[in-house]
Amino acid sequence: MARYTGPVCKLCRREAMKLFLKGERCYTDKCSFDRRPYPPGQHGQRRMKFTEYGIRLREKQKVRRIYGMMEKQFHAVFNEAERVKGVTGENLLALLERRLDSAVYRLGLARTRSEARQLVRHRHFSVNGHTVNIPSFLVNPGDKIQVRERSRQKAVFTASVEQAGRRGTPEWLELDSASLEGTIKAQPNREALTLPIQEQLIVEFYSR
Repeated sequence: MARYTGPVCKLCRREAMKLFLKGERCYTDKCSFDRRPYPPGQHGQRRMKFTEYGIRLREKQKVRRIYGMMEKQFHAVFNEAERVKGVTGENLLALLERRLDSAVYRLGLARTRSEARQLVRHRHFSVNGHTVNIPSFLVNPGDKIQVRERSRQKAVFTASVEQAGRRGTPEWLELDSASLEGTIKAQPNREALTLPIQEQLIVEFYSR
């Protein structure tokens, strides 16, 4: 699966907000967005005026970059959200949150979503006792996500849990930090998202 490998701090600057793509660094004075809160490039400091299309494009790009997905994969998730009963925008966000890599990040078992994706790929997690190495695997209420026994002594998990308190754990998840085990208590709801996202703009972008 293709993935973005360039400098992620430029993505925050392009979207004019912190996307928290570098973990602890985003909370320190070293954060590039705090030092240069304008788009990257030669003309980044110019005042920009977006068209209606541009506004919707930037919202779609922002959410896509938060979850670390390429366009083809993100569009496929949107198509699935359209097929599910309910509000398409809220369905989209719920599907994105239910991804295994996203749930691992939200539980605090990884410092960033990209780190969560790598840890899942390297088979460090099991769901309901079965090893899963597919980041896009969708979790459901009642599922238990565990760090595998052979991986629990790794320093990355200790550091991640220590930093998790800064972000907080959403109500639809429950973390047992001692056993490095998380439980999916319910379906993620719209209030679980802390970043300012206008999902209706994404629906309008793909529906144009």
